[in-house]
Amino acid sequence: MPLYILRLALPSPLRRLFDYLPPAGIPHAGLQPGMRLRVPFGRREVIGILVEVVSHSEVPEAKLKPALELLDARPPLPSPLLKLCLWTAQYYQHSLGDTFSWALPVLLRQGEPAEARQKRFWHAANGARPDDPRLSRAPRQREALKTIAQHPHGVAHALLSQLQLSKDSLDLLLQKGLLRVETRRSHPSQRHQGSWLLQPELPLNQQQRAAFEAIRAGLDGFQAYLLAGVTGSGKTEVYLQLIHQVLETGKQALVLIPEINLGPQTLARFEKRFNARIALLHSNINDRERLDAWLAARDGEADIIIGTRSALFTPMKNPGLIILDEEHDASYKQQEGLRYHARDLAVVRAREENVPILLGSATPSLESLHNAHSGRYGLLRLTERAGGAQPPRFLRLDVKSRPLDSGISGPLQQAIAQTLAASQQVLVFLNRRGFAPSLLCHDCGWIGQCPRCDARMTLHQRHNELRCHHCGHTERRPHSCPDCNKLDLRPVGAGTERAEERLITLFPDYPVLRIDRDSTSRKGSMEQLLSTINRGEPCVLVGTQMLAKGHHFPRVTLVAILDADGGLFSADFRASERMAQLIVQVAGRAGRAEAPGKVIIQTHLADHPLLVQLTEQGYFAFAEQALSERRAAGLPPFSHLALLRAEAAKPGQAEDFLDEACSQAEQLMMQLGLTGVELLGPVPAPMERRAGRFRAQLLLQANARAPLHNLMNTWLPRVETLPGSRSVRWSLDVDPIDLF
Repeated sequence: MPLYILRLALPSPLRRLFDYLPPAGIPHAGLQPGMRLRVPFGRREVIGILVEVVSHSEVPEAKLKPALELLDARPPLPSPLLKLCLWTAQYYQHSLGDTFSWALPVLLRQGEPAEARQKRFWHAANGARPDDPRLSRAPRQREALKTIAQHPHGVAHALLSQLQLSKDSLDLLLQKGLLRVETRRSHPSQRHQGSWLLQPELPLNQQQRAAFEAIRAGLDGFQAYLLAGVTGSGKTEVYLQLIHQVLETGKQALVLIPEINLGPQTLARFEKRFNARIALLHSNINDRERLDAWLAARDGEADIIIGTRSALFTPMKNPGLIILDEEHDASYKQQEGLRYHARDLAVVRAREENVPILLGSATPSLESLHNAHSGRYGLLRLTERAGGAQPPRFLRLDVKSRPLDSGISGPLQQAIAQTLAASQQVLVFLNRRGFAPSLLCHDCGWIGQCPRCDARMTLHQRHNELRCHHCGHTERRPHSCPDCNKLDLRPVGAGTERAEERLITLFPDYPVLRIDRDSTSRKGSMEQLLSTINRGEPCVLVGTQMLAKGHHFPRVTLVAILDADGGLFSADFRASERMAQLIVQVAGRAGRAEAPGKVIIQTHLADHPLLVQLTEQGYFAFAEQALSERRAAGLPPFSHLALLRAEAAKPGQAEDFLDEACSQAEQLMMQLGLTGVELLGPVPAPMERRAGRFRAQLLLQANARAPLHNLMNTWLPRVETLPGSRSVRWSLDVDPIDLF
């Protein structure tokens, strides 16, 4: 056997490591965990991550292949992030190689150098002259030298063709010593100079000051804080002043936001405040821009890093603080592949880096509130709006027996008209895209169903088509009923398109701006809409939950929620929490400046206890009641869940597979003597057929994490080898937030 063997994590769903011999000429001392190596894998070559160097392999020496190439002089991932990836793969029961793929930028996964880009610049050598006798019979070289000499800072290699310079001529001049080539960073780092502030900091009120001082006192080590502040209470100002403190100590700050659409707005606010190098990371930047920002953060050349959930894995040379804004938001949970929750992993990372983490929200998740109540997080409350702004006034508008015009009642129309007449803005919230959720035949009752899902298709009138929002299937809108050929096809219900169309008719003298995934899909469209809103002229905003997240609209004084009843009837135990968060977040857009705000909630259940409590006592009264109910029912955060999902091409296959998996789990629990884990199912998924495949699920519920993870550690390797595993797609979701 060789003196040492490399154990690598490869980009594969297999939950195991792979053994290789070292590349030729690479000494043991030159290998560190986290380095990338190019290796043969089947008929392909892939990039693997070195996990450990060992002296023995269970694979016979004759079958071990040598790695082809070592790609790094130092590990791209610093040690704390390497440990975070190892922890993540273990906790979420995921392939380590695939976990590294989520953590590394695409170009590094493809083998690009993990160093900032270098550019070549051509300079005239000292003393080089166009009348040099060696150029008397080389007119092209002479002209090339003249051109280069006109650029004392050098000519970038990429610009040679624009200056009509021949590479062959330059190479000959280089050989003659008349030119020299300099290699330097494409974006040389500018060291910080002067004050960190471009704008003076705003004065903090008493509650903001108390929160700021509490966190500042703990900046030298790990501590998790929950900043629970009502909408408009000035949480962002607390963030900014804490970041200033961190920058003064020469350290970096990582700020996570839930949505890409908040990126430009957040970046603009930070750029106005700070004389600092800011990197923005999200899925709308290209691979090269992402790698440049990632490397700048790793090398300490970015002072503030702002990004969505995947930015959690961005390395920092001098980490000082992690901030996670809108910590309750479901966007922080990755719903496919590595199903991690960025909020939870951010706390793990902060502990590993020994830096404080601040979770902020006006409507904290019940999990975070429970952690605060149990002492794991420090709880900081902001109960007053900043600048003396008053909280909005709630009105539950009972629409039973009232006629609705595209979902808009008469009293609401009057309120909108009065607000616009007062030169103020209105926000109309409806969490359904499209024109109508269904298309119905008035003669025979036919409803447009998705042929691939157990779901109705949504009518998008602007494109004259039916769309399934679950699988993406689209059809042209039928001219007549496919069943009875009658022509009376009617849209049922209202979406944002229908509300927009009706509001344009009702208020023709005012702009109506629709903000949803359809209207903001083009690059720059969201920024354009926000700039229109921020001009402050009277207008109507109509949109989905994209409007509820972190936006500051000082001229909005009326918020209208067209349908608040959906969350009251869901089978998901988290539905009421989400509904309460959404109502409070949307309501928080109203009255953020001098003018008082009003929130009108249209509902058929105006006396429902949840709505009454939420609107009269506030979110925290609701949250305490919900936590009490969760404790009594043994639901998270007082228990721990894992969901094994399966899907197959034929009915029954997924359930058969899960039956076998369930039997294996029951046997293991008996063998290991595990108690406190309950197996619920298997059962068909709430939407059994999706995208043409049949789905089922098995829920594992435990009172404590330890027995649940002990079971999964032994159980999942057996699940991978079940006979039905090849004909079924399956996945495990640890701490699922969606049971559908």
